[in-house]
Amino acid sequence: MTSGSVVAEIASRPVVAQVVAQVNHETGHATEQTGQFQRIEQPLWLKGAVTAGGLGLVGLELWWFLLSKPKSRQATTQAGVQEVTITVDGGYEPSQIVVQAGQPVRLNFDRQDPSSCLEEVRFPDFHIAQALLLHQTTAIEFTPDKPGRYEFTCGMNMFRGVVEVRKSSI
Repeated sequence: MTSGSVVAEIASRPVVAQVVAQVNHETGHATEQTGQFQRIEQPLWLKGAVTAGGLGLVGLELWWFLLSKPKSRQATTQAGVQEVTITVDGGYEPSQIVVQAGQPVRLNFDRQDPSSCLEEVRFPDFHIAQALLLHQTTAIEFTPDKPGRYEFTCGMNMFRGVVEVRKSSI
C-alpha cells in the first residue's frame, strides 16, 4: 500500500470528519451564527447629541419645504408693459411674480446656471416653452387675461415659479 492510498483510506472514513467537526465546534464557533448583534455602549451625552442633531435636521427640512415663503416681486410697468427680471441660478429668483390681469407682461430670464435642467422654461397655461441661453437674458412676453396662479417650470419640472395674476386695478 502506498502512502497516497493510506491517506485516501483515512480521509474516506466518517470518523475523521466527525473529529474535524468536533474540533471546529470547540475552538471558536467559526461556523455557528447566533443571530444577535454585539452591544456597543456609548456615553449618554453622545446619544443625546446625535438625537438632537437628527431632530434639528428634521426641523430644518420642515421649515424649508413647508414654512419658508418664496420671495415675491411686483412687476413694474414701463410703457404699458409689466416687466420683471428673473435670475436663473439654482432656481428662479424671484420665484413668485405678481402682475395685473389684462396687461402685457415681459419676464426677462437671466440664466447664470449651466445646469441642463435650466436650459428651458415652460409656461404650460400659456403654451410657452422657451430655451434660455447661458449668460444671456431671454425675454418672454404674454398677456394674462384672467386672475389666478400660473406655474412656470424648468424643462425637467424640478424648479418652479409662479406668476400670480391679480384683478386689474384700473
